[in-house]
Amino acid sequence: MSLPAPFAPLVAANDGLDNYPSSPSALAARMAEIYGVETDQVLPVRGLTHALELVWRLALKEGGSVEAPKAEPYARLQSIYPAKGDDIAVVARAIGSVEAIAEMAQRVAPALLVIDEGVIEFSDAPSAATIIKDVPNLIVLRSLSLAYGLAGARVGAALAQPQTLERLASVIEPYALPAPLVKLAQQALDPSRMLENAERIAGVRRERDRLVRELSRIMPVDQGVGPVIIARPENVEAAVAQLKTFGIAADVSEQRLRLPVSLKAEVNDRLLAAFGMNVGRVRAPRIGQSVRDTKETRIVCTVNLDESGPVKIETGVGFFDHMLEQIAAHGGFSLRLKCEGDLFTDPHHTIEDSAIALGQALKQALGERKGIQRYGFVLPMDEANAVVSIDLSGRPYPVFEGTFDTPYIGEYRTDLTAHVFRSLAEHLGAAVHIKVTGTDDHHKTEACYKGFGRALRQAIKVEGDAIPSTKGVL
Repeated sequence: MSLPAPFAPLVAANDGLDNYPSSPSALAARMAEIYGVETDQVLPVRGLTHALELVWRLALKEGGSVEAPKAEPYARLQSIYPAKGDDIAVVARAIGSVEAIAEMAQRVAPALLVIDEGVIEFSDAPSAATIIKDVPNLIVLRSLSLAYGLAGARVGAALAQPQTLERLASVIEPYALPAPLVKLAQQALDPSRMLENAERIAGVRRERDRLVRELSRIMPVDQGVGPVIIARPENVEAAVAQLKTFGIAADVSEQRLRLPVSLKAEVNDRLLAAFGMNVGRVRAPRIGQSVRDTKETRIVCTVNLDESGPVKIETGVGFFDHMLEQIAAHGGFSLRLKCEGDLFTDPHHTIEDSAIALGQALKQALGERKGIQRYGFVLPMDEANAVVSIDLSGRPYPVFEGTFDTPYIGEYRTDLTAHVFRSLAEHLGAAVHIKVTGTDDHHKTEACYKGFGRALRQAIKVEGDAIPSTKGVL
């Protein structure tokens, strides 16, 4: 048993850092859910490099060897490696078909076959993890580095049958995974993150396809594995120098360039511009994201003010989901919001914190607020009438006039309506004035959200390049 430190460290977010790390069993369980295997088939590690280091250690311990080729198409690996029973492992970096991997594992048995799937999330290829239960000498490596944005945290997993993982675990050092890394990984893999993370991966794939399409006009280009493309310009050295002037780094290998793909279109546009291609983009898209973690809620919210979709809302409160959809639909912008909240107590925290996250994302997306109309006015809905005025001044000031007789609409508390718009005003940095009248509380509530969306649509519309203020700043 390891003794804890006698006092907490003088650093922020230091919960638990005065104790030695415990077994990352909760992380292993969550990884098992994500990767579709059993918990005892997961060994959390510090990224792919740590997992490969364990393979080398095991080879040294058991008197075997490791053969690690350069990345090659999987079809060629079968001819490169005959079965060698005295080897400990064959490491294959390429992603092949599941059938081909199973055949390769049988060919090299009883040696271990280690498959690197560090970027498989960016591919349509099926994971070899699906055949682990049937292939005792197979180890599949996964990583949170690129697919989950944790390249600096170094967390991944080795997936294999339990007896194989026992061999790897026999050479792992004590406290291999520090507590902060485990915490970051658990946050990244939280269900509240899955919706937005899937959209980010899809966005990178779309940008990768665009880059391949554009660059193919002037040079041979292949789609790489993961968020990269492989280009073959006539003069590699000149291309590297030109890319550098545009702030783009590239890896050179055998007269080929491995070019990074960003989620941000404006970054990829710089890459195209380095090769003399004009994509004609006038301004970067106005995208904002808020990640909110409390003891009561876990939220990810992303908006794109220059796209009308997708709109995906998951808070666990059905009527509130519908209301946020109204804001996005009538506001004319893309909104993705996923919340895991303490609904077992009350929907209050979920609704309040979702409004805060939306306000923060909108504020980030607006940036300096150059060229926006700034003001918005409106919304009748049957007998209900909502008058909504917005000033995106940067100064929060909420005013809400209206009452509701019905305490709940589904699981949505109507008394939280005023609270939602106060949170939006405060975290968006806007004056939001709402007055609603009518007899049907459903109509009145919906009119407020629709009216807010319509007023926001007017206010965020770009009509020039100037900041709409005589002060020169908002």
